[in-house]
Amino acid sequence: MAEAEREPALSGAQRAAVFLLGVGEDSATAVMRFMEPREVQLIGEAMNSLATLTNTQVEGVMRDFCQQASSLNPLGLGAPEFTRRVLTHALGDSRARSMLSKLMPGSEGSTGLDTLRWMEPSAVAELIGEEHPQIIATVLASLDDDHAAQILKVLPTESRSEILYRIARLEVVDSQAMLELDGIIEQQVGKKKSSPARAVDGKGSAAGILNRIDADTEAELLEALKQQDAELGERIAELMFVFDDLLALDDRSMQRLVREVAVEKLVIALKGADEPLQQRFFSNMSSRAADMLREDLESKGPVRLSEVESNQREIIETARRLADEGEIMLGSGDEGFV
Repeated sequence: MAEAEREPALSGAQRAAVFLLGVGEDSATAVMRFMEPREVQLIGEAMNSLATLTNTQVEGVMRDFCQQASSLNPLGLGAPEFTRRVLTHALGDSRARSMLSKLMPGSEGSTGLDTLRWMEPSAVAELIGEEHPQIIATVLASLDDDHAAQILKVLPTESRSEILYRIARLEVVDSQAMLELDGIIEQQVGKKKSSPARAVDGKGSAAGILNRIDADTEAELLEALKQQDAELGERIAELMFVFDDLLALDDRSMQRLVREVAVEKLVIALKGADEPLQQRFFSNMSSRAADMLREDLESKGPVRLSEVESNQREIIETARRLADEGEIMLGSGDEGFV
């Protein structure tokens, strides 16, 4: 029983990795064809971390999958409109369009940007690096924040702050801008699709990109943004979410987050955290689990700052995912309940 209690909870990526390893190479390959690049990367990393997987963990993952699969009603699942509605509700407009372009080639709403999602950041930077900053900003705001952050980092230093400024100011991308963007993609990678005007959360994209870039570059770009537009820079800073912000989570949200994070990742992340945040985690764990975590922290030797930051970012990503799923609430909690 003591060993079972110490067994760390699997992350979502690890649970997906367990399932894919269990269904075999051919089936796993077929499933992963429909995933976003970042998801493929996370699951690949998770597969490499499963050396100490126990039978209990494998059985738990498979049991949960069978229970969830048995609750699905297959009637009508092949209807394009039903599929479109379900995916949009589950994934959001952008990711749903990307998925639909793979499930139903030629489906309405898919764009040439889907090609860029699978390209290496350096390749995308080379593709768009000579374009006008407004075009580059439109491209980055249309990609996942992780991917956009990596692309921004390898773009010329002298243009990065201007590009981030333009991203932050984006609200609506008109049809002509989207046509111009698709024209660039067509010219470079041979893919052309017309795109309607759509809303863009420029401030949110800028904050998300800064959250996913290294600390030095983040500070440099945020300061440059504030110098260019103080009010806009402050708003972006407010939207950014850092590891210390977890201190503001309510008890229920913190307990849910703790259950989702592997112990070994939490140990490394907390090595770089202040005492109040460490205590916040301890107070939302069982006495036994908190004591074990304290022992692990005390016995853990020096850890590279880059490793601490990497684990902290992964926990932040987990918190964001749980918030998107309605499992926890991020922020100050000032908003009322009904």
